[in-house]
Amino acid sequence: MIASLLDKGIKNWAVLDVMRTTPRHIFLDEALAHRAYEDTALPIGFSQTISQPYVVARMTEAVLAGRSGRLSRVLEIGTGCGYQTAIIAQLADRVWSVERIQPLLDKARKNLGLLKIRNVRSKHDDGSLGWPEYGPFDAIIAAAAPQQVPEELLQQLADGGRLVIPVGSERGGQELRLIERSADEFHTQILEAVNFVPLYLGQVQY
Repeated sequence: MIASLLDKGIKNWAVLDVMRTTPRHIFLDEALAHRAYEDTALPIGFSQTISQPYVVARMTEAVLAGRSGRLSRVLEIGTGCGYQTAIIAQLADRVWSVERIQPLLDKARKNLGLLKIRNVRSKHDDGSLGWPEYGPFDAIIAAAAPQQVPEELLQQLADGGRLVIPVGSERGGQELRLIERSADEFHTQILEAVNFVPLYLGQVQY
């Protein structure tokens, strides 16, 4: 898997090392565990997926770019099974993660516990609202695609902070955007085409 990430242009050695040492198979059902180290997205139930390792690495590398050390405060939108959470938690002091599907959140908490990752706080809620009481955040990573970037997430980004988010629709195409805040201005860079599950605004599932 690491050779594939290198071939696809991932250069941050801290990201590569965390990807190498994090057991992706524990985040998958037993029937799919043998495919854990393929560079592909895989189903985790509830019409959701565990992201392709390259995409996880690309998003993580993007929010770390230009920093010499760890991130301080990170917000994740879409905990899923907890794989992206586990990767970023090893590169940050604190992570807050929001998931709208309760059974997935329960699985993620169990998975993070197995890895003894203790610096993550999670909740069951509408991810498009972020987690304002713990902002502003150095970095925000969204693992689901809205049609437009929620204003709430932009406002929870610290000055100099970075938001990585897929934007668009499954039918109309999606693009991965890197948005950096400078005072009250937001500078956007399009990284590449992607394919994520939708971010449903105003919806939670029990």
